[in-house]
Amino acid sequence: MGILPPGVSGLHALPADHHDGPWDAVLTPPGVKERLLASALLPLRHGRLLAGTASAPHGLLLLAGPPGTGKSTLAQGVAQAAARVLAPHGATTLVEIDPHAFPSELLGESQRAVARLFAETLPELAARRPHTIVLVDEVESLAVRRAAASFETNPIDVHRATDAVLAGLDLLRARCPATVLVTTTNFPAAVDEAFLSRADLVLRLDLPDEPTRAAIIAHSLAELAGQWPRLRGLADDPALHRMLAFRCGPLDGRRLRKSVTGALTLRPELALDPARLTAADLLAAFDQAGTGTRLAAEPIPSGIAELAPRPVPEPRRADELASRREPTARRTAELETQ
Repeated sequence: MGILPPGVSGLHALPADHHDGPWDAVLTPPGVKERLLASALLPLRHGRLLAGTASAPHGLLLLAGPPGTGKSTLAQGVAQAAARVLAPHGATTLVEIDPHAFPSELLGESQRAVARLFAETLPELAARRPHTIVLVDEVESLAVRRAAASFETNPIDVHRATDAVLAGLDLLRARCPATVLVTTTNFPAAVDEAFLSRADLVLRLDLPDEPTRAAIIAHSLAELAGQWPRLRGLADDPALHRMLAFRCGPLDGRRLRKSVTGALTLRPELALDPARLTAADLLAAFDQAGTGTRLAAEPIPSGIAELAPRPVPEPRRADELASRREPTARRTAELETQ
């Protein structure tokens, strides 16, 4: 592949058979994938015709939601799905960006690096093929919400870097209208408002509902049955899938799939011979997974991954903090006089 440009972590020509899979692997409520694919196809196919109009798309899509809801997988999948649809009109370049390659301790360097990405690197890569899709995970690392920038992390440079992203989006729309940026974030509240306003689609992926959970469980069991045919009965039992989806409660898609394979680790003999898996084993594994979700709000020991994201507390006003300190001070004074 050669040396990649600064900030670029991957470069691919699509469609490519080895990129098949992610699009079908993520199960979503009806209409979600169709809307995402259509939002990518419009600027890729007609961006040049729409350029210069007041309603011209920015070619910016944002997938937001808790960890494990399939954002990154969907982003990879929509690139391949769009490339297959557009193949009769030419190939597609897929560019993967590492957002963590741009922050710098040097004042102004982040801004210059981001500006180079949009003004030089992406246009040069977009010139290679008729269509270009750019993937940016954890986009809040690039488009930091300026209103919440901390004075401890050089807010001037943060503002300048975010300004460079916004200017770069506008420049890219004008120079490369057949380019689409597919971005993801676990923390939409941390993304700058002006970035959000430029997005053609903000797709919020929530934890799967019960029917979607059942579909994910069925898909995971079908994959196991492909390796161990004796499990076909479990894979073809929709009543079992519904029961497991009900018993586990609100789990993300990643945790649901891990719960299926986790059932194979309940006993050493199951790990050695997965074909011995039973419905009782699955029920036990999903009960444990559901208990873990209910306890996710409790403190989690160091080294154990959280099952659910914790909300980021809103900043408190000084008067609110003062009112909270006053009762505490009174109680302290009462204790000292006793």
